[in-house]
Amino acid sequence: MASKAHAALAALRADLAGEVFAPGDPGYDGARVVFNAMADPHPAVIARCAGVTDVVRAVRFARDLDLHIAVRGGGQGLAGAVVDGALVVDLRRMHEVTVDPAAEAVRIGGGTTMSLLDRATRPHGLVAAVGGTPGTGVAGFVLGGAPGWLDRAFGPAVDGLIGVELVTADAERVHANADENPELFWALHGGGGNFGVATALTLELHELPRFAVALVRYRPECGPAAVRAFREVIDTGPDEVGGAALCLSGQPTPVCGALLTYAGGEEELRGLAEPLMRLPHETQSCGTGALGLLYPPGGMRAHCSAQCLAGLPDAAVDAFLARAAQLPAPGSSRLMLLPLGGAVASAAADHPLPYRRAPWIVHPFACWADPSGDGQALTWVREADAGMDPWSTGAVCLDLIGDEGPERVRDGLGAGNLLRLEKVKRRWDPDNVFRFNHNIEPV
Repeated sequence: MASKAHAALAALRADLAGEVFAPGDPGYDGARVVFNAMADPHPAVIARCAGVTDVVRAVRFARDLDLHIAVRGGGQGLAGAVVDGALVVDLRRMHEVTVDPAAEAVRIGGGTTMSLLDRATRPHGLVAAVGGTPGTGVAGFVLGGAPGWLDRAFGPAVDGLIGVELVTADAERVHANADENPELFWALHGGGGNFGVATALTLELHELPRFAVALVRYRPECGPAAVRAFREVIDTGPDEVGGAALCLSGQPTPVCGALLTYAGGEEELRGLAEPLMRLPHETQSCGTGALGLLYPPGGMRAHCSAQCLAGLPDAAVDAFLARAAQLPAPGSSRLMLLPLGGAVASAAADHPLPYRRAPWIVHPFACWADPSGDGQALTWVREADAGMDPWSTGAVCLDLIGDEGPERVRDGLGAGNLLRLEKVKRRWDPDNVFRFNHNIEPV
C-alpha cells in the first residue's frame, strides 16, 4: 500500500498545474495553517489547485487511496478545520471574478474571497448580498446560507445563487441550476460543501450605488439604553437598514456599541442613527468604512455559536447584556445581536434555511491568544448561548457555529428538510467523502 501511495503522490505532483504539499515538504506547514489557532491539522496531502482539471485529478487521487476530502476556499470557517489524514483541495488560486453588468450577475471561482468580489463589482455600482471579513471565502459563505450586512435589503446571498459548478465524489464535473440537476441545486442552498467541490458559482447582483455605515460606542452603563434604541431603529426603520448591537472585550470593562449599515446615502443614515447618537456616548463615526472590524484577525484561538430568537423583549435585552458583562478578557471577543426580517423573512424561496423566520440572531464569538484561556472562553460561549434559550426559535444559522453535533445540524437545516437532503447526499456522495463540514450523512 505504501508503494501505491508513493507512486500516486508522484503522479499527482507531475499532473497538477498547481502545487502539492505532503508532510515534510517545504511549504507544507504554511499551507496547512487555518484561521482558528485551536486547530492544528495535519492533512495527508494538500492539493493547491490551479483550475478545474486539477480538482478532478485531486479527487481521483483521493478516491484511489480511499482518502476523505476537505475543501478550502477562504479557510475561515470553524466547522471544517480538522482535516487530519485527509486530502485538502485548496481552491485559493481559483479566484477569478467575471462581472456581467447587463445581466446583473457575476461568476466567481471557488477560492474567491469577499474583497476580490467587492473589488470587481463595486465599479459597476453592483453588489452581491454577502458579508464577513475581506478574507472570507464567498463559496462557503453562500452555500452555507450565511447572513450578511445587506440581507434585510436583498435577502440572504444564497437566495441569489444562479448556478454552481461542482466536481463530485466520483470526480465528475456537473452543473446545478434551476433547470439542470434542480434537486442538487436546491440542496446547495444551505447544504454547504456536502455534495462536491464547488469550483465556480454564478450569483445575482444588486444595484447599490451608495452604502453607508454608522458606529457609536458607549460606556457599559449605557448598554441597556443603547440596545433598546438599536432595537427601535430596526423595528421602525426601512428594510435597507441593518447592522448589529454589540459588546466587545475591553479593559477594564467591555465596550458596548451599535452598528448601523444602510443601503443608501450617508445623510439618510445619519437621520436613522439619530436616536443612537443622542444617547451619551464615547465615540461616533458615520461614513463608508469597512466592516471587518467586527471580526477578529486570524491566528487567534476562536470559538463561536448562535441562537435564533423569536423576539427581543426587554428581558432578552437584559439577558444579553448580562452575558456581555462576562466577556472573556484579554482578547478580541464579542457578543452580537444581528437583526433579520425584511427581505430575509419575506422571500418565498423554498430553501433549507429555517432561521429565515427569526427576527434576531445572538452570536457569541470568543477570540483569545493564550491556550490557558480555553476553558473560560468555551464556557462563556456555551453560557451566552444558553442564556438566550427562553427566546430561542430552535433554529440556528450553521455558518455561525462550529461543530456542535448532529442535532444542531438538524436545527440548522430543518427536520423537514433533512431526509430530502440525505437523499441528495446518497445520490451524489454515497460514501460521505465530503464530511469535513456540517455533515449530512447519506440516508
